[in-house]
Amino acid sequence: MSTSEQRVHGLIAEEAADWFIENREGLDPEQRSQFIAWLKASPVHVEEYLAITALARDMPAACARGAESLDELVVTARLDENSTLRALKPHTAAVGRAVHPRRWQPLAVAASLSALGVGVLTLGHYWQGSHPSVASDSTALHFQTRHGQQRTYRLSDSSVVHLNTDTAVTIRFDHQERLLVLEAGEAAFEVTHEPARPFRVSAGSVQVVDIGTQFDVRVEPSETIVTVTEGRVNVGPTSNNRMPTLELNAGQQIRVVDGDWPARPVLIDARQITAWLRHQIKFDNEPLARVTSEFNRYAPTPFEIETPALQSMKISGVFSTDDTKTFIAFLRTLPRIHVEVTATRIRVSQH
Repeated sequence: MSTSEQRVHGLIAEEAADWFIENREGLDPEQRSQFIAWLKASPVHVEEYLAITALARDMPAACARGAESLDELVVTARLDENSTLRALKPHTAAVGRAVHPRRWQPLAVAASLSALGVGVLTLGHYWQGSHPSVASDSTALHFQTRHGQQRTYRLSDSSVVHLNTDTAVTIRFDHQERLLVLEAGEAAFEVTHEPARPFRVSAGSVQVVDIGTQFDVRVEPSETIVTVTEGRVNVGPTSNNRMPTLELNAGQQIRVVDGDWPARPVLIDARQITAWLRHQIKFDNEPLARVTSEFNRYAPTPFEIETPALQSMKISGVFSTDDTKTFIAFLRTLPRIHVEVTATRIRVSQH
């Protein structure tokens, strides 16, 4: 398994664990629909979820025995030829024997979903052979993430789409092209190049055509940002075919604001832009207003800067998207900074 595949499997395993916890706490109708859509996206999703449920089922017995540690339980599960357990983190995937995707049969998978209480679904249309697919020819699917949520999907062509917080995307494949419409939020793409079938992303007034690459697209109400992390893409407007496209290479970014196109791309730190894939927010001498704005994309309680002069104060560092407390503690170490935490707001002011 390649490093990229290990990373994808690790992310899917983490999502399976998140869904298991949410199921235990109870799903509302919207969450239930999203959970079913997540399961339908790939047999790997079902496999990872069943692995989590099996681990949760065996854990009380393991604790009761006392002699068998969690590590021993994992080893035992891996030695079982019928086990679907995989490592939960990409960097541990090399431990134990290699696990390869199984060839799932629709009836067997439907039975598994029924056992989970999800209901029997007709999934043969989505799953073909051993390839975990999200979109196949002439199939349109819509996926979205809630505030603070992230999701990863492997498409039928083996491309991978990572959805950031508050993101919505519609995916449609046919014999001529692979089209993804990013309606809101941010997504990162790892594209399998097919010269005869272009991979195109439409986001606001911008369309991106892959030339074999990895790139990030973020769409806001008034701007669209395209960042290339590997390879190259062609970027152009969605409606004006007379305007020439721009070619972006690795480490380059283009920002289109209110339809105003720059003359050329700029050089950026692509790893900083895609830090969200590692559940991080990374800043290098950035104004506090932008830092808190980024945190507000993930935090359940938003930050407010009550002293206008603080908005331009420069901040550097790497912060976790799901660890607001550490960022608050960092702010409180700064001279003359006061942070007040309430039930609805985190107020930042200057003494």
